[in-house]
Amino acid sequence: MLNLSNIALRRGQKVLIAHASLQAHAGQRVGVIGANGCGKSSLFAMIMGELEPDDGELFLDSNDVIAHVAQESPHGKGAAVDYVMDGDPELRAVQSAIAAGEADPKKPDLHVMYERMEAIDGFSAESRAARLLHGLGFAADDYRKPVREFSGGWRMRLNLARALMCRSDILLLDEPTNHLDLPAILWLERWLKRYEGILLVISHDRDFLDEVCTRIAHIEHEQLSVFTGNYSQFEAQRAEQLAQQQSMYNRQQKQIKHIQSYVDRFRYKASKARQAQSRLKMLERMQQIAPAHVDSPFRFHFIEPRKQPQHLLGLTDASVGYGGTVILEQINLNLSAGDRLGLLGVNGAGKSTLVKALSTGETMLAGDRVLSKDTQIGYFAQHQLELLNPGMSPIDHLRDYAPGDREQDHRNYLGRFGFSGERIFEPVEPFSGGEKARLVLALMIRQGPNLLLLDEPTNHLDLEMRQALSVALVEYSGALVVISHDRHLLRSVCDELLIVHDGRVERFTESLDDYPAWIREQEEKADKAELKWQDAPETKLNKKQQRQEQAERRKRLKPLYDAVRDLEKQLTSCRSKLADFDRRLADESIYADASRTDEIKQLVQDQGLVRSEIDALEWQWLEASENLEKAG
Repeated sequence: MLNLSNIALRRGQKVLIAHASLQAHAGQRVGVIGANGCGKSSLFAMIMGELEPDDGELFLDSNDVIAHVAQESPHGKGAAVDYVMDGDPELRAVQSAIAAGEADPKKPDLHVMYERMEAIDGFSAESRAARLLHGLGFAADDYRKPVREFSGGWRMRLNLARALMCRSDILLLDEPTNHLDLPAILWLERWLKRYEGILLVISHDRDFLDEVCTRIAHIEHEQLSVFTGNYSQFEAQRAEQLAQQQSMYNRQQKQIKHIQSYVDRFRYKASKARQAQSRLKMLERMQQIAPAHVDSPFRFHFIEPRKQPQHLLGLTDASVGYGGTVILEQINLNLSAGDRLGLLGVNGAGKSTLVKALSTGETMLAGDRVLSKDTQIGYFAQHQLELLNPGMSPIDHLRDYAPGDREQDHRNYLGRFGFSGERIFEPVEPFSGGEKARLVLALMIRQGPNLLLLDEPTNHLDLEMRQALSVALVEYSGALVVISHDRHLLRSVCDELLIVHDGRVERFTESLDDYPAWIREQEEKADKAELKWQDAPETKLNKKQQRQEQAERRKRLKPLYDAVRDLEKQLTSCRSKLADFDRRLADESIYADASRTDEIKQLVQDQGLVRSEIDALEWQWLEASENLEKAG
């Protein structure tokens, strides 16, 4: 059980949380939510023992194992699967004890270690680690790949897999979906729902919180309030509380009427019917959740574009990629006024490559890109946060985009994005990722684009800012293309979905809720195709052709075959050495002579080295055998 009683936490002089109490038991999954900087991560640090509470008491069972995702990027030489297995410290301790016991047959407790290994399911640990890697999107070829060869995002996935590998009693996850694509998020949801311990998760993804959580802990105004149910149920309960504050509720109704007026004007106009219908659906959703966000600090809308041409941008017979390597081909895509497209696909499928081709054409390798002279593109991607001048303040950046506006206009505009007071004059270098993302969005919106290209716009944004962005995009009259793993955003703002898959871009004719089933269907098709290929009858060739094919095949396979044979010879030699060491160490006479202590130590050391060499050679032999099998 986890028990927080009247806890207070401070950061310097600032009070983060005061008089907070929370009880959680095994099987409960608690979503911890609140604005950025409210104390969520500090709460996790306190549970892990990295911070002491300023007041109150934290009760934990001393035997409870706490797992969390390391925030530092790993960079070791070890294999990915070994790094994940390191997440179970008891497993590694038992493995070491067994290795030491096998090196010294006289140790009496070796059988105890084998029994413990069985009890903790240690003999299947490697297969469990492989399943975690597979679920998080790693290919089978990546399991033995050194950790340092992965990119930053994939290394963070390794950290997540390592935390899940731990047989923990309490699991702390801080924004676990940030580096995941949608298929990996769906897998993680299923895994967490089977977790038997206490789960505390910080997330700004409302669909993820809905699927996983059974309780919500909301931090606001230094108070921690606990609600029963998932995030949608929390919104309903909080909405009921806030709806009693009539003046604030009325303020929200004005926003709803604004959207309703758009629907009333255009729902029967053929060219605007689809957009009106989309806003009508969002309006129905807003009317249910709006009161839960009436006190949000973020209130903005997109500036109405000066011109809205019917045809904005088109790609014809396009191929896109980098350095001559084609990632997507045969792309035919035309963007017109009012189009609202969402892009689906796993990480690495080419979604961002496509959006860059739309934005600047920089990834175009072939085909045509036609841009209307009146098209004004607003492009948002994570790398643009790095383009901010670290020594300039938010108001300095805004002056560059709108030099003719008065300072009060700048203040008012930045205030809608949560920048107020002296904060607007401070350099952006120490700003958080969320603050920088808000500023980049503010600058993009100020340009009045008629085509928005948004690549993961909700990363680093908290729930309130995500809600404000969704509402602003619903009201937006221009066209947009969105890449996001935030399903709520995609449902709210997109009328059509495209799937980026197997080097192609195609219309996704089903709904977003059907996407998980579509992924499983593709996996089944791939498995069937592999079986069909393996079972296909051999093509009949004449004898001369057969001899040529066989000769080429032998030539192609010879290096692989030689590698397997060489490893087998090395293994035979090492096993012979190991048998000799075992025989010499089993001779009781060696222990009767005190002068031979150094000899015994050397034998044990050499025995351990040979065992390690055999383990390494066996892995190499398995890989070489698999390569030979795949090749022929």
